[in-house]
Amino acid sequence: MTIPANAVSKTLTIALCAGEASGDLLGAHLMAAIRARYPQVHFVGIGGPRMLAEGMDNLFEQEKLAVRGFVEVVKKLPEILAIRKGLIRALKRRQPDVFVGIDAPDFNLGVAAKLKAAGIPTIHYVSPSVWAWRRERVHKIVHQVDEVLCLFPMEPALYQEAGGQAQFVGHPMAQTLPLVIDKAAQRAAMKLPEDAPVFVLMPGSRVSEVEYMAPLFFQAAEIIHQRYEKAQFLLPLATAATRLRIQTMLVNSPYAKLPIRLMSAHADLACQVADVVLVTSGTATLEVALCQRPMVISYKISPLTFAYVKRKFQLPYVGLPNILLGRFAVPELLQKDATPQNLAAAVMKWYESPAEVASLQAEFRALHESLRRNTDELAASAVLHHALRLPNAAR
Repeated sequence: MTIPANAVSKTLTIALCAGEASGDLLGAHLMAAIRARYPQVHFVGIGGPRMLAEGMDNLFEQEKLAVRGFVEVVKKLPEILAIRKGLIRALKRRQPDVFVGIDAPDFNLGVAAKLKAAGIPTIHYVSPSVWAWRRERVHKIVHQVDEVLCLFPMEPALYQEAGGQAQFVGHPMAQTLPLVIDKAAQRAAMKLPEDAPVFVLMPGSRVSEVEYMAPLFFQAAEIIHQRYEKAQFLLPLATAATRLRIQTMLVNSPYAKLPIRLMSAHADLACQVADVVLVTSGTATLEVALCQRPMVISYKISPLTFAYVKRKFQLPYVGLPNILLGRFAVPELLQKDATPQNLAAAVMKWYESPAEVASLQAEFRALHESLRRNTDELAASAVLHHALRLPNAAR
């Protein structure tokens, strides 16, 4: 996209809203790419620590939006609705040149609809999983936003068929994570024994997920450690809030003596040195796949929430790697199947099956290549196109 010379002097105000840690990373990369192309820009909205570091004028705390599950959201609904109302009011007053909702569709699409009705261009960055869950949403989404930026290649056609505008921008993690990983060198840099089994625990990016999943993962780690005395466990934490919750869980607990190293973010580095990863279902599962590591996917939510979700889900699997590969490439242990014994057994099976691991890694590398685009640049171009009200021919 070519930016007209007469537009460069204008200071743009770009509003963004990221509801959780994965969106914060997307938002930070997008902000940096926009500023590189258009320095005269001011960012306002809701973001996490990475977006704040890029210069976000933050209006509300991101952590208050990071709630999972139907039942859990209902409990927090008054506060969430108050934040949404406050954000809409603030942005209508500021009149940004464009609003970008980053993931968190239940929150962001409602904001986008109100702002679009007020004459503000709107973009949704990360298509909801309409191919797997509530496909009828497509027809509503195309009226709520001017464009959807899609991370997966099968998504744009769904919006275009409904009369909307959408484009595949690739997945940013496929752009930033290396295709070739030197596991031994990474272990040496992290001062990890070359011959020790290394397992990564990823119980979630939200405090509510950590509450459910971390104790389960710790119990599985105890069983694994009993078999492999030299085992090391890495636990990357996305936010300060999740780190505090994990530290509280570990102090004076049965898990306090486990060889667990807490890491501030850097989930990619942890995965790159891992033999096997135990991960809560969500965006993190794709990160593990792009690091080309075997994994066991797990998830537990309230029975009521699970019953509601199960009725609406259109695919037999929930993990992104399985969805994208179209088969159960990695095990999924959910709800009553998510026991410490089952999780530990599945992790240890991967560790003791090098041939199966090598085959899986080849599939994950091909998946990585299929999702690799210049994501940040493509997304930044789309945002600037709408912010500057450029004609489609200028794209």
